[in-house]
Amino acid sequence: MFDALSDRLERIGGRLRGRGRISAQDLAEALSEIRTALLEADVELSVARAFCANVAARCSIEELSKSLTPGQQVVKAVHEELISVLGGETLKITYASRPPTVILLAGLQGAGKTTTAGKLATWFKSQGRNPMVVAADLQRPAAVEQLRILAEQAGVGFHSFGASPVEVVKNGVDEAVRIGRDVVILDTAGRLSIDEALMAEVKAISQATSPHYTFLVLDAMTGQDAVHTAKAFNETLALDGVVLTKLDGDARGGAALSVKYVLGKPIAFASTGERLADLELFHPDRMADRILGMGDVLSLIEQAERTMDTAKLGESAGRMLAGQFTFDDFLEQMNQIKKMGSFGSIARLIPGMGKQLKEAASQFDDREIARIEGMVHSMTARERQNPDLIDRSRQARIARGSGRSVADVAALLKQFKQMAKMMKSLGGGGGMPQIPGMGNPLAMRKQLQAMSQASPEQLSGLLGGAPTGAMSPPPWAAQQPASGSKKSKKKGGRVTPPKGR
Repeated sequence: MFDALSDRLERIGGRLRGRGRISAQDLAEALSEIRTALLEADVELSVARAFCANVAARCSIEELSKSLTPGQQVVKAVHEELISVLGGETLKITYASRPPTVILLAGLQGAGKTTTAGKLATWFKSQGRNPMVVAADLQRPAAVEQLRILAEQAGVGFHSFGASPVEVVKNGVDEAVRIGRDVVILDTAGRLSIDEALMAEVKAISQATSPHYTFLVLDAMTGQDAVHTAKAFNETLALDGVVLTKLDGDARGGAALSVKYVLGKPIAFASTGERLADLELFHPDRMADRILGMGDVLSLIEQAERTMDTAKLGESAGRMLAGQFTFDDFLEQMNQIKKMGSFGSIARLIPGMGKQLKEAASQFDDREIARIEGMVHSMTARERQNPDLIDRSRQARIARGSGRSVADVAALLKQFKQMAKMMKSLGGGGGMPQIPGMGNPLAMRKQLQAMSQASPEQLSGLLGGAPTGAMSPPPWAAQQPASGSKKSKKKGGRVTPPKGR
C-alpha cells in the first residue's frame, strides 16, 4: 500500500544522506518534496502540514551543522515523526477482571467487519483466549451464515439468537458467561453511508452490552473518506481504536497516516491479507520502518514463529548443512515458507532488500510453487531421497506426471543440486558468506533481532558487506525483464520468469 510513498521518501533520504552539508535551502526543498509525497499518498492536508512543521522543528540548521551525518539526522527526524503520526505506541489489550471481555465492531457496509470478526477471533485464540463471535448483522443477506462459516474455520464459538440486533448481542454475552468464553466479538450491521438508523442501532447495541473495546473497521483503500467516517462514528460511540482492512491493497495509504492525527484514536489492528491469520497488532514504529524501506524484522520473526514448525525446520536445516539435502527436505522448506505468505509480502519485511530485488519478488508467480510441488510429487520416494537416480527417461516420466516439460524438470534438478552444494559449503565452513535466516532457527532469531537493532552501516556488515538498499538480486531476478518489457515472455496471460531459478 505504501509503495509509492516509500519510493519517494527513500529517494529523498538517499539524496540527503549523500550530502556532507545541508543548507537551509536544501532542508526546505526536502520538506517541500516530503509534503508533496504525503499529499500524493492521500494524506489529509492538515496532517501533511503538521508533519513537515514537526520535522523542521526536529532539524534546526544549527544542530545539523554540528552533525557528522546531517542527512542521516533528517531521515531520523522523518522516521520519528512517522511513528508519532501513526500513533506512537502499540495498543495493549487488557482483559476484563470478570470475563468476558466484550469487543464491538462498527463500520460501514463493505469495510470488512464480518471478516474482521473472524480474524480477530483467530488472533485472540492465538493469544491463548477462548473467544466467541456474535452475528448481530441482521440487515445484510447471508451475513450471519458468513460469520458462522468463519467461526467454524477459526475453531471458535458462534452465537446468533434473537429477534433484533440488541436482543442478539445481549443473548450472546449471556451465553458467553454461561459456557465460559472469555472474549466476545460483536459483529454489527453497516450501511452504504452514515445515516440516523445506523447510528441509533449501533448506539443501542453499545448501551446494551457496555463493550470494553469499541473498534471502528475502516477500509484503508477509501482514502480521506475513511477519516470523515471515523469522525462521525467517534461522535456517537467514543471509539477505542481503529481496525484497518485491506492494508495489502494498492491504495495510497492516506487513511493510515491521517486517522490517528485527526481522530486522536490509535490504529489497533491491521488486516494484511485474505487468510484468517492475516491480522496483526498495529506497530507504528514497524510501519514507519516499512515506509522508509528499512524492512520489518520483528514482524518477520513473529510471522515465522507463528506459522512455521520450528522442530521440522530445524531437522531439515540440520540435514541441509550436513550435505544430506533431499527433495523431501526441499518440499518441507517450501511448505514452511508458503505458510508465511507470498514472496512479495515476505520481501517487504526484509531489511536491506534493494528495489530491484523487491520488484522481482513481487512479480514472482506464487503458483510456480504449486507447479514445482507437482514435479516433486511425481517422483518416486526413492528418487526424492536420491535425485542422482533421475536420468533422462525418468525426467520424461516426471514431466508427464506433472504436466510440465522435460526442460522444466531438468531446470528444477539443476537448481536443486546448486542449492544442495551451497548448503553443504555453508555447513562445512566453506568460503560462502553467511545468509541470514539459514540454519538453526534459534540462530536465525538472534541474527534477525540483531539486524532489527542495527544502524544502516552495521546492517551492511551483518549482510556480508552488501550496501544497504543495494543488495545484488539473484541471477534469475536480474535477467527478468521489467513488467511490460518487449522481452517478457507471456504464457497463459502471465509473465514467465526464466527457468531454473
